[in-house]
Amino acid sequence: MSELIFGLDTFGDVPMDDSAVPVSHARAIRQLLDEAVLADQLGVDVFTVGEHHRAEFSVSAPETVLAGMATRTERIRLGSGVTVLSSDDPVRVFQRFATVDALSSGRAEVILGRGSFTESFPLFGYDLKDYDILFEEKIELFARLLHEKPVTWSGTTRAPLSDADVYPKTEGGLKTWVGVGGTPQSVVRTARYGFPLMLAIIGGQPERFMPFIDLYQRAAGEFGTTAWPVGMHSPGFIADTDDEAKEIFFPHYKVVRDRIGALRGWPPVRREEFEAETQHGSMYVGSPDTVAKRIARAVASLDVGRFDLIFTSGAQPISARLKAVELYGSKVVPLVREILADSRRPSTAAKAHLKERTPS
Repeated sequence: MSELIFGLDTFGDVPMDDSAVPVSHARAIRQLLDEAVLADQLGVDVFTVGEHHRAEFSVSAPETVLAGMATRTERIRLGSGVTVLSSDDPVRVFQRFATVDALSSGRAEVILGRGSFTESFPLFGYDLKDYDILFEEKIELFARLLHEKPVTWSGTTRAPLSDADVYPKTEGGLKTWVGVGGTPQSVVRTARYGFPLMLAIIGGQPERFMPFIDLYQRAAGEFGTTAWPVGMHSPGFIADTDDEAKEIFFPHYKVVRDRIGALRGWPPVRREEFEAETQHGSMYVGSPDTVAKRIARAVASLDVGRFDLIFTSGAQPISARLKAVELYGSKVVPLVREILADSRRPSTAAKAHLKERTPS
């Protein structure tokens, strides 16, 4: 169905070549451009690139990568997933994305987030004790910048602005989302500013996030802002068969998951946990038919307007990644639309949501 927006999301994981040798960061970045071009050709709606500052990820500057994609694609929207606003400067973030918007003829969007990884804070000279106030002040300033008029602002986390005009201007506004991992305060803040909400659903049954969608809609009503169709992004991988997808995906996923888990006090992930997630949780790994059915079920249960698949989670080989993108665009997306054809809301609402690029 035309109203449901489909995206592909990546953190720029460094893949292996087909001889099982990890590629360089430079080649990994060039590989992302090839994947975005393929997604564009297949009709995928959005391609987003996350920001990380770790060895296993290649992208630390999403806007630069998106600018390269803008010059090689024609119709696909290009966004960050997410931009860690807390450790960046709102003025520069706006300027960089306005530049991507110009290069892409109005296809840029940004997903703002606080960041589940914290490497950027010491890297750029920020104290983690200011984690909350950094995001609160900077999102306030960013919301004002989106009106593209002179801004007067003061706070504790950066120099004040007095009637400052920021350039370049966009031609149609900059679409801005907020990525939320599942805290009520973050959901309410997103509604207060009138931003669309992108839920990071990376484990457990997706239905457990329904209270956050309800909260977002109620809060938007109380603040008098727009309750946009909510988006969700979740990890997954696609191959010709369920077994093939799991055998390609799991070993590399486990390496990254256990490495991060060791820093956060998580036990190593077991194959049984992984299998349970692929059957009942928020991990969409399998054949096109299996993945499409599970995505359709999640979309219908939450009534979201956008689904982004995080299609890289580890060093899966380049050829397998390209195949996953091809299967997502050519088979999974059409099948999900077909499954949901009789159950989705009228197309005008989500079409307007995709076209409307400046939040109220």
